Amino acid sequence: MEELFDLRLQEMLQQAELGPGALSGLTDRLRAFVRPFGDLLVGAQQRRTHEYVSGLLSKLEKKTGESIAYLHDQDRQGIQIFVGQDDWDHQPLADLLARQIGNDLGEVDGVLVFDPSGFAKKGKKSVGVTRQWCGRLGKVENCQVGIYLGYVARQEHALVDMRLYLPAEWTGDRARCEEAGVPRGTRLRTRHELALEMLDRHGSVLPHAWVTGDDEMGRPAHFREDLRRRSERYLLAVPANTLIRDLEVDPPAYTGHGRRPDRPFQRVERWRAAQPETAWTPIDVRDGEKGPLVIEVLQRRVQTRTRNGPGAHEALFVTRERQADGCYKHDYYLSNEITGVSNAEFARVAKAEHRIEECLKRAKSEAGLGDYQVRNWVGWHHHQILSLVAAWFLVGETRRGKNPDPRSDGSAPPRHDRESVGSTMAQPYPADDRASYQPLDAADRAGSILSPSRA
Repeated sequence: MEELFDLRLQEMLQQAELGPGALSGLTDRLRAFVRPFGDLLVGAQQRRTHEYVSGLLSKLEKKTGESIAYLHDQDRQGIQIFVGQDDWDHQPLADLLARQIGNDLGEVDGVLVFDPSGFAKKGKKSVGVTRQWCGRLGKVENCQVGIYLGYVARQEHALVDMRLYLPAEWTGDRARCEEAGVPRGTRLRTRHELALEMLDRHGSVLPHAWVTGDDEMGRPAHFREDLRRRSERYLLAVPANTLIRDLEVDPPAYTGHGRRPDRPFQRVERWRAAQPETAWTPIDVRDGEKGPLVIEVLQRRVQTRTRNGPGAHEALFVTRERQADGCYKHDYYLSNEITGVSNAEFARVAKAEHRIEECLKRAKSEAGLGDYQVRNWVGWHHHQILSLVAAWFLVGETRRGKNPDPRSDGSAPPRHDRESVGSTMAQPYPADDRASYQPLDAADRAGSILSPSRA
């Protein structure tokens, strides 16, 4: 095993090396890459698109409109008006981005990932800003929250689209919304409704077999029900205090009086703690810095509990990973695919959620995703989509850098031999309502727990 790992490590290190011609023609490739997106705009906006994206990919410390303008030796007003005031629709650019990602990365068993991400902000003027749960900081803070759709294939992963979450204190204040340029008629929508909107818009051009997300996305039972109604297979993280009933154990003995007793509901963290060591199965999930990364998993058919009573039958998938201090980190997932899915497949899909976290980090550190200074609705969406476009260019360059053919000077080619899209989806189960949960005990090394956000 160690010899095989050493060989694999050397192979990976060789792939990471950049040849002398890796950056040759970069400027021309960027211009050609941006052109289809700029063509969706008119006049000077086409030129501004290239200028802004190239600025986002530059070495600027803060990739704001002002600094990008100075990078191109221009007056700042032109770029700032383009991003913060010009009346151009960002959604056609997102649609083109989704089609490109689907064409270039698409795999029949690809994974769609939804992930909220916060941007800490001061003051009250920036659109959507309020005190709310900020996952980036791990606490309630003054911030904006975007909901991101990502696509994960075996070869690469990329961000596709985004939505800005507007809390009730914003949608209920018409004057505040008008000042920030929020379109008239914009109503309060939960983060899950925003995710479903992106799924409905892009799902058909992104070949996929699974939908996944963190415990904030998986917590509400109604979101999982919405996915079942769309015949989407999901594997969603849930909080450690989610109530479940183990359907693979015998119910309590009947005493002969009253109703027959059923299996009790209990918090998933307590159910997990009662499982024997023999219930866990080791899985090698990826190569780590010090050797193969092995986690342990278990799978069980369960029934969840909602505010209206017993909910759907789902598959519970639990992972545990030993930490440096010897304790285990546990993560909990629910799926509507209750039969026939291997532990290895569930582990692959669960890992996809972490890939989108990597995408967000890359977009923030290398493509200026969080470096905006705009306050209004238009400016936020303009900056975000151009940042996602810039991040997608980086994905192509990364793939090109891995191309073993030194004669190739083009972007990574699209897939032409893709299998036909479509897979066997689970049939919808009976409807349920929002998930019921109980307060957590003192800190348990249980990975995902319920965040304060209730959106």
